[in-house]
Amino acid sequence: MAGPSPAVTPMASGARLPGLDALRALAIIWVLAYHAEGFGLVPDGALVGRGWMGVDLFFVLSGYLIGGQIFRPLARGQPFNLGGFYARRALRTLPAFAVVAFIYFAVPAWREWGAIQPLWQFATFTENLFVHVRPAKAFSHVWSLCVEEQFYLLFPVAALALSARPRLWTAVAAGLAVLAGGMALRGAIWMHDLSPYYAHGVFKEGYVAAYMDHIYLPTWTRLDGLLMGVLAAAAEAFRPRAWRAIAARANLLLGLGAAGLLAAFAVFKTQFPGPVGTVMGYPLLSASLGLIVVAATSPNCILLGRPIPGARPVAVISYSLYLSHKLLLHWAVARFHVDPDHIRLLPGVVGLAAAVATASVLYLLVERP
Repeated sequence: MAGPSPAVTPMASGARLPGLDALRALAIIWVLAYHAEGFGLVPDGALVGRGWMGVDLFFVLSGYLIGGQIFRPLARGQPFNLGGFYARRALRTLPAFAVVAFIYFAVPAWREWGAIQPLWQFATFTENLFVHVRPAKAFSHVWSLCVEEQFYLLFPVAALALSARPRLWTAVAAGLAVLAGGMALRGAIWMHDLSPYYAHGVFKEGYVAAYMDHIYLPTWTRLDGLLMGVLAAAAEAFRPRAWRAIAARANLLLGLGAAGLLAAFAVFKTQFPGPVGTVMGYPLLSASLGLIVVAATSPNCILLGRPIPGARPVAVISYSLYLSHKLLLHWAVARFHVDPDHIRLLPGVVGLAAAVATASVLYLLVERP
């Protein structure tokens, strides 16, 4: 798909951008590899072990795309149809989610773990707010969908409130408040709830579970990625001339984003870092991914400006694939009696292929209609 004319911002043109398809495909592949490694289906490595960062990439993409839907009419002085927005989001996300949730609760033998959070938490998209990761829970990966659904619900209202008397300084202040507030909150939570598990540079038993419960999963500590995407969408909608000037330097942005991502790799030597990484790591990671997303919107981007073969089909089924993939990875483990200490190629290939096939069916029969 060709990029839009340089005289028109990508968001305003309504075009489907190949760079964003590529990033969405990369995000889901990265997450799948990470989870497959946890099932013993693919070998560990520096990239695979950081596959959880694919979720943060999804957050940045969602902030940019959803922010664009809201800011576009506001920037033109048009009213924003809040009811229509909620209806579109519900039709986009709920049917496929309901099908997969039904399978998890109707056929317990298919779950990757025996335990699961109560149904009402999934029905209200609050699973990430009440979960305790020990013992391990099935369908727990939808914590990020809960974050996004809460974002869909609350952000449009906040954006409309700010737009009632639009001022640049109020928007900047709101963004800084979310950023600084998240850093301060993570620091305070770490000192209160996690410092007892940390002594002389050594993590004690129970640190990972406490980190997941208090830092990694709750919405209020994971807003950095959504914020970076929203800021990009706001710049594109309300400062189109400056946006075009920035996007014209797409390759520089891509390089800076890649450098920042490498720095985030260094900060997150483990998925569950100490206090400095907890406070500073998520903004660094999200800002780096934000630069890459902005670069991907430009046809001038050397890596992401043109369609990448296979990226769009993967991007299209990414939501269904994210929902259902653990069921199929678990099936492959059980089918081939996988020993995590002895990685074999065939079970991993079969499991991932089955996940893609199932997601394609779910997309065609449920999500697309």
